[in-house]
Amino acid sequence: MWHIGLDVHQMQSTICILDKNGKRIRRQTIRGRWDILIAELRKIKKPFAICFEASTGYGYLFEQLSKIAKRVLVAHPGQLRLIFRSKRKNDRVDAEKLAKLLYLDAVPTVYVPSVDIRSWRSTIEHRQQLIRERTRTKNAIRALLRTHGIASPRRLWSKSNLKWLSALTFPTSLYALQRDMLLERYHSLAPLIERTEAALEKIANAHPGVNLLMTIPGVGIRTAEAVVAYIDKPERFTKNKAIGRYFGVIPSQDASAGANRLGHITRDGPSTVRKVIAEAAWQGIRRSSHIRAYFERIQQKKKERRKIALVATAHYLLRVMLAMLQTGETWRYTAA
Repeated sequence: MWHIGLDVHQMQSTICILDKNGKRIRRQTIRGRWDILIAELRKIKKPFAICFEASTGYGYLFEQLSKIAKRVLVAHPGQLRLIFRSKRKNDRVDAEKLAKLLYLDAVPTVYVPSVDIRSWRSTIEHRQQLIRERTRTKNAIRALLRTHGIASPRRLWSKSNLKWLSALTFPTSLYALQRDMLLERYHSLAPLIERTEAALEKIANAHPGVNLLMTIPGVGIRTAEAVVAYIDKPERFTKNKAIGRYFGVIPSQDASAGANRLGHITRDGPSTVRKVIAEAAWQGIRRSSHIRAYFERIQQKKKERRKIALVATAHYLLRVMLAMLQTGETWRYTAA
């Protein structure tokens, strides 16, 4: 079987082919989009295996290549950098490295979810983008008010206060124009967020895993759906602690010669999950005596360990969530 390494870009891709003995027999740069690349690969003598690096659209490309190749592996880009720290880097070299890794069966792979799961994840991220845009708009409005020494009333975003805001008088027409445009942007985002959340809730309400995780104190539908969507298949995690590495909530480590240095969390994986699980941890601390006791044990009554304790609690919740999804058991502790 031949082994093919692909260095893939939107408008240009490079292929490197090794024979069954690991000897390079062909290296070629193909200009054009992915359909041209796939058409060229169809001409290659079968059977063959393909390896390429994960990037934007890797799920689609994986599915298309799986139709023509006996085996397709998607390499983890972060772990590839650890393997190949070379000062000589270009598309042809990268394609050959991927082919060699494939031949040696040493590819650090990433999990490729189905198109339904990818669209679910993408919609969750789209909602986060809309929320961030709304937050930026709110901050810009508050900054405009502060510029003119106008105190923001409580519950500024209520209907009555928004009406008050739209009737405010500013020193110049340009300031008023800014206010009007910011308000238009704010109002335009509301229906978009509602449509997105309605679509997400339709999926979440029908998913048993989401409903299961919502039995945990402090875990709402947004947290549960994000965790379930990114875990997808709980059985792919052979160890419970692997979930912390997957979501990047474990500390970076530099251990050598008896010294063990721990740094900030690795922040691998989706940032959206880290955000919502941290929020859920705070809610869990408030609502559950069990979660609060875990947090306080890590904090050790030291203010400087507050963030450490929060991250540890979030990590604990992720381990609990994985175990619940694997066993189907509900939360065992009642809220305080």
